[in-house]
Amino acid sequence: MSDVNVVDSSAWLEYFADSQQASHFAPAIEDSSSLLVPVITLFEVFKKVLRERGENDALQIASMMQAGRMVDLDSALAMEAARYPLPLADSLIYATAIRFNATLWTQDEHFKGLPRVRFFPRNGAV
Repeated sequence: MSDVNVVDSSAWLEYFADSQQASHFAPAIEDSSSLLVPVITLFEVFKKVLRERGENDALQIASMMQAGRMVDLDSALAMEAARYPLPLADSLIYATAIRFNATLWTQDEHFKGLPRVRFFPRNGAV
């Protein structure tokens, strides 16, 4: 895969759970040379895994996520994100994808129909 990719938190969680949805997101996640990881995504995934599976699993998953290029939050990205009518974390993730002309891989309905988004409905929902 040669395009630059950003993977939404929900998609990362599906991948790490090895769910039926995981195969949709594997191409983007496993191509770490083309993967951008917004720090807010690392935060969301780490926090959920820490709460549900413990620190060791959370640290292992965080390490795997950091195989991609981490994208820090800066003031310009924060202001870009504020222009999108999305929840806070989703706005930051989408702004990161747009800034880097990347494709955003997700199953989150908030992103459905937006440019540069590869949307896969949850569990076959339309």
